Amino acid sequence: MSFVLIYVCVFTVRFPSLYSFTCQLQGQFNLNGIHQTGDVILGGLFSVNVFSTVPDLSFTSEPQESVCYGFHPSGFRQAQTMAFAIDEINRNPNLLSNVTLGYSLYDNCNELAKGFRAAMSLISGQAGEMISEKTCVGLPVLGIVGDSFSTSSIAISTVVGLYRVPLVKLFANKIVLSTKNSFHHFLGQFPVRAMIQILKHFGWTWAGLLISNDDYGVHAARAFLSDLGPIAGGCLAYIEVLPLGNNRAELNRIVNVIRKSTASVVIVFAVKGHTLNLMAEVVRQNLTGLQWMASEAWTSVAELQTSDFMPYLGGTLGIAIPRGEISGLRNFLLKIRPVPKQNNTSGYNMVNQFWEHIFKCRFAPPPEGWLETGGQLCTGQEVIETVLEEEFFDVSDLRPEYNVYKAVYALAHALDDMLQCEPGRGPFSGDTCAQLQGLEPWQLMFYLEKVNFTTSFSDQVSFDENGDALPIYDIMWVSAKSDEELMIDENKIFWNFVFKQPPRSVCSESCPPGTRMAHKKGEPECCFDCVPCSEGNTPIVRANNSELSYLLLMSLKLCFLCSLLFIGRPQPLTCQLRHAAFGISFVLCVSCILVKTMVVLAVFKASKPGAEASLKWFGAVQQRGTVLVLTCFQAVICTVWLVLASPAPHKNTQYYSDKIVYECAIGSTVGFGILLGYISLLAVLSFVLAFLARNLPDSFNEAKLITFSMLIFCAVWVAFVPAYISSPGKYADAVEVFAILASSFGLLVALFGPKCYIILLKPERNTKKAIMGYRC
Repeated sequence: MSFVLIYVCVFTVRFPSLYSFTCQLQGQFNLNGIHQTGDVILGGLFSVNVFSTVPDLSFTSEPQESVCYGFHPSGFRQAQTMAFAIDEINRNPNLLSNVTLGYSLYDNCNELAKGFRAAMSLISGQAGEMISEKTCVGLPVLGIVGDSFSTSSIAISTVVGLYRVPLVKLFANKIVLSTKNSFHHFLGQFPVRAMIQILKHFGWTWAGLLISNDDYGVHAARAFLSDLGPIAGGCLAYIEVLPLGNNRAELNRIVNVIRKSTASVVIVFAVKGHTLNLMAEVVRQNLTGLQWMASEAWTSVAELQTSDFMPYLGGTLGIAIPRGEISGLRNFLLKIRPVPKQNNTSGYNMVNQFWEHIFKCRFAPPPEGWLETGGQLCTGQEVIETVLEEEFFDVSDLRPEYNVYKAVYALAHALDDMLQCEPGRGPFSGDTCAQLQGLEPWQLMFYLEKVNFTTSFSDQVSFDENGDALPIYDIMWVSAKSDEELMIDENKIFWNFVFKQPPRSVCSESCPPGTRMAHKKGEPECCFDCVPCSEGNTPIVRANNSELSYLLLMSLKLCFLCSLLFIGRPQPLTCQLRHAAFGISFVLCVSCILVKTMVVLAVFKASKPGAEASLKWFGAVQQRGTVLVLTCFQAVICTVWLVLASPAPHKNTQYYSDKIVYECAIGSTVGFGILLGYISLLAVLSFVLAFLARNLPDSFNEAKLITFSMLIFCAVWVAFVPAYISSPGKYADAVEVFAILASSFGLLVALFGPKCYIILLKPERNTKKAIMGYRC
């Protein structure tokens, strides 16, 4: 191998004339585009034509390039919007004042191969112009805008990324900056969360999902499956894949699946062609009574917004690309004129093709299998002007064009920020700044990632660490930004149903009182049967020691009633009962909580091998006995207090010189202190045990509730002592009543609030699997 290399080097030196290096193009792509020179060139990829012929692959000669046809005025208007934005920037003295932007815009014909060729032409150098004949370096663009089609964007971004050229992709509802991991962030373009919030708002827990068999549909389904459960608590009835062509048998099968399903809501993620084919089959089979939710590829299709489709698609909820206003764009479009043929240096000029499309007054014949909507459009000058106005010059509803506009300005602001760099304080090695001469695309990418500006339509444009711009959804009849809770005005929604009300779309209706949910084997979680409950309410009650819970509720009721003894004129009987009843009731309450905590710890230890015998000390009899003993001890304290120094009515003249306060004297401060101390001891012991058990598995999660309840209880009574001592007369009674009620409410809400929430509002979680911490 070494010999060969040396031989080649000697041979080329010996005979340089045979191997003189000159840079020549071996071929040139016949690409449809428009160009404008400038100090810095920006590239663009747009779908101006939507069809292309299949070249003849004989493998005996060089294949001919495919021919593009089926002119798409919207794609051409997007390209012209980029030209307009660059022209506007060049006239702006406050943005890139000393730099002139140029552009090279290519038509990808909605074909991946064409898109690749156009992207490589932009990267390597436009129109065959070379900076150096020795190195074959062309005049590359510093940034590319497009492509708007999902599959093409993913594929092209992987190639463009190798050259570190910024690619601002025009996805469905936002613009995305191409980064090294842009494929993974492709998922961020789907407005899935907005759709799921709509499902949640209307209680649609059972929905069907139809996707096209491409990157766009597959990633939408993946995003739905990952986000649907944790956000809405719902599930999908089915996931069907739309055929890529007009396969009538396959479309018939899909429609039959929809007809047989119990789901009333159907979500569709598909591109225009697949959607038209599906809806044509829906109309043919007269499938009505469905609520459709659509992605932006559907809501922007004018062919579906006709009287023929309204009985089937009326009331569709759909996500749309955010609308914006571009001042001056219409006047710019009105000035477009055909270009002389000799000036067309790079393939077929799309401006000329636009006028050819208008004057021919017809669309190109659609390929076989496409839902035909073309035909003769116009016959005279007046009709031609109407076609121009409707297809091209109407700028009242700019959506994809507005994304193009923002993308161009993002590149311009990044370049402007780069040129503002101060020498010696730059972000590159050696604190250097990038120079316009010899500027590398990756240097512009550094500034593009940090760009932040506001458009004339008050939309903020910036990119996060993933390269995603803030997505703003325009949802038909509802609107929200991605980081806001969806606000829906139901009065403005048209429901295409008999009673003009939103439909119900659930797999199974909620179970009536006296029944519980029994999940169907092999079915999604939201599909269940309602079976009669076993005697004695539900799983969450049985799982939380129902007997002690009932006793605890009774003791809390007594605690609330204790506050009534503090009302009215002091009497010997009420003075004796108010503290005794308070002390015994709270000990009964806290002792129940203490025993519940001990049972939780015992059950957890018994779940370990060889420890089952310990449960015999915590049976129902032992639990009742422990509560009785602890309560009786407080009863003894109260009895001794009442016998030795019973509280009694007392006329106090020490508080005020001109008033006599009629109050209940406690009789013995020591007795009252022992009563409170015993309650505090039990409460602190319950708190400590519950705190130690708080991290037990989910099936023993009542310890967390006990910890929180005891924390509230102790906080109230710690605050009570100084407040009670410093409050004279009736104010002391008010402080004590407040402490009784506050601590009782705290225990009631902390211990029973979460359980009542599940029983009353989330019955689907009142199952044995859910209580035991079961996870799918």
